[in-house]
Amino acid sequence: MADPRIRQIKIKTGVVKRIAREKSLYEKEAEEQKDKVQKFKDEGQDEHDIRKQEEVLQESLMMVPDCQRRLLKAHADLKSILESEQDLKENEDYIAAEQVLKEAESHLPESA
Repeated sequence: MADPRIRQIKIKTGVVKRIAREKSLYEKEAEEQKDKVQKFKDEGQDEHDIRKQEEVLQESLMMVPDCQRRLLKAHADLKSILESEQDLKENEDYIAAEQVLKEAESHLPESA
């Protein structure tokens, strides 16, 4: 049977990947929604429609900090597991996890 530590590394790696992807998607969605709201304003659309689109924009913008918070925690969890399991350094899942950590760092806030 596979080492349970490897299984944990795989799970935590997947979590970091998923949250980083989610954060990117929310940021992209917020940007697209900003453009849509501006387009509605430029076209002189109904005020109600504009307000609804602004609500959608606010919901997207609220998700970004939540994703950042979850990503920080998941990143720290994976990093601590990798630090405590140095003896698995040669394992391909360990190497993949290190790569995911490096990639996820670009999604972390500057103050982290």
